[in-house]
Amino acid sequence: MPKIVVDPDSRSLAEHPAVVKGARRRARFPAGCVTAVADEAAARAGANPARNLHAAVVYGPSTSSEGLQVYYLVRWLD
Repeated sequence: MPKIVVDPDSRSLAEHPAVVKGARRRARFPAGCVTAVADEAAARAGANPARNLHAAVVYGPSTSSEGLQVYYLVRWLD
């Protein structure tokens, strides 16, 4: 997993518990594949590996060089 540079002074970027739709081998995800939730328990409850939904902690949203909103994987919860 690539190292994420965290800006402690940022007001728009933060870590979020989330349910991520996608392959677990990726390190970043388009915003459309990420559903931020209230806490890690809610992320775990929303996970469904059979439907490719995984609990995670993500960082973002950030704008990629292509102009897309993306979230970076901090860690998997499931």
